[in-house]
Amino acid sequence: MRTARLRTVHPLLWAGWAAAATGAVLCVIGWYGVSGERFAERQMPYLASCTVPGAALLIAGAVLLVGGRNQLAAARVEELYRLLVTAGAANTAPAQELVAEPVATSEELRAVPGGTLWHRADCPLVAGKPEAVPVSAGGSGLGPCPICEPEAGTPATES
Repeated sequence: MRTARLRTVHPLLWAGWAAAATGAVLCVIGWYGVSGERFAERQMPYLASCTVPGAALLIAGAVLLVGGRNQLAAARVEELYRLLVTAGAANTAPAQELVAEPVATSEELRAVPGGTLWHRADCPLVAGKPEAVPVSAGGSGLGPCPICEPEAGTPATES
């Protein structure tokens, strides 16, 4: 099934490469013809018959290549999704709930001077910072840290 879906994309890629190659050849032929003519009247047929169609084929080839690549990527994503769904359906074991471990467990509360939050002493935001000073819960208009989530009633150890 996978190869049948991916085969339908390849004609777009082949057409894109063919159009881009033909356009490049036409542009080279047009340039060569124009470079050999001295007068603009004699250069116009080369521009009209080779260079302009060559540039149009180059653009069309680029569009076809991008479209083919997008369809190929979409087919691969669809195949991957199908594989993941079938693998998920095959796994009938009950899913275990994830229990979030607390980030910090210390009872001591600290704050950084000039900061707006109070933290547990082992919170990653204040751990190892010598400027962090002990504070009482909810003191000095500070709010609780959303990472270590200190409770409002947590007692602080004053130093």
